[in-house]
Amino acid sequence: MRHVPSTWSAETAGMKRLVTMMAALVLAGAVSAEPVQITRDMPQATVQTPDGPAVIGRIQDNDNRISGDWALTSRACPPFCVQPMTPVPGVTTIGELELIAMLQDPEAVVVDSRVAADHATGTIPGAISIPYNEAADRLDALGCEIDFDGFDCEGAIPVALFCNGPWCGQSPTAARRMVEAGYPAERIFYYRGGMQVWRMLGLTVSGG
Repeated sequence: MRHVPSTWSAETAGMKRLVTMMAALVLAGAVSAEPVQITRDMPQATVQTPDGPAVIGRIQDNDNRISGDWALTSRACPPFCVQPMTPVPGVTTIGELELIAMLQDPEAVVVDSRVAADHATGTIPGAISIPYNEAADRLDALGCEIDFDGFDCEGAIPVALFCNGPWCGQSPTAARRMVEAGYPAERIFYYRGGMQVWRMLGLTVSGG
């Protein structure tokens, strides 16, 4: 019978222990990963989109981080300046939970006010695209009726606007132009966090 050196046996035993410890750590990490819900009582939310129901949830990787352009903190101002909390008197500023509620409300609409190129990089599920520079001309998509003087907005529906983040002026500009064109300010809601905060919270992004 061939004799195996004791040093080789010790190294093999040590390697086995190391592999066992690593496997245990991996397993412990998988077991101890904390679930990521939207709120304590809302693990996810289903919203209707033109392509059918979509589920909004949060990325389950506890170590996930935003990267690329969404991680930038210091964009040049102007033009990328911090926006006021209320872009127009009468407009209501909302957060993510209120936005999700509006996405689930069949009587409301959520509008991505960014230019088409930005919208194409990914958007909030259920949002429709109306670029800020077209907003005042497309109020008929939001419950207004075209008349000889522009728009009759007596039937205007609740609408939430968002763009790239608290430094983005596209949705505030859309809100101002909409009000100037006759849209009731009290039926406009402003999601100031925009795509940067939405992504920072690990919420579902469609397209892009």
